[in-house]
Amino acid sequence: VVCKDDTVYTTSHRGVAPLLNWLDTGTDLTGFSAADRVVGRGAAFLYCLLGVKEVRARVMSHPAAEVLKAHKIYADAEIFVDSIINRTGTGPCPFEAAVMEIQDPEEALTAIRNKRNQMQEG
Repeated sequence: VVCKDDTVYTTSHRGVAPLLNWLDTGTDLTGFSAADRVVGRGAAFLYCLLGVKEVRARVMSHPAAEVLKAHKIYADAEIFVDSIINRTGTGPCPFEAAVMEIQDPEEALTAIRNKRNQMQEG
């Protein structure tokens, strides 16, 4: 969910898909507040590119919080964790892992799109 004044956007899609969709469609989220279930470093970079002013989550990784704070975005969560695991619980979130050494949001976007394409190919 993202909201600002009387404007609210919601989605039931999982992972970074809704964030990528908002970026791809040019949805202006400047100054919006975001509420998410899980926020890893990859999602944090996407929120930076979307221009939100704050992100609140049930679970947020410390690396995600660092990215948000570095870009002057308020970050809060019910639980902060060292890293986000994948949906099957067998390893790290592929998007968080793909951007772990990246500092630039645009570079992170490219890495996230590349990872998503690799995952879709099989």
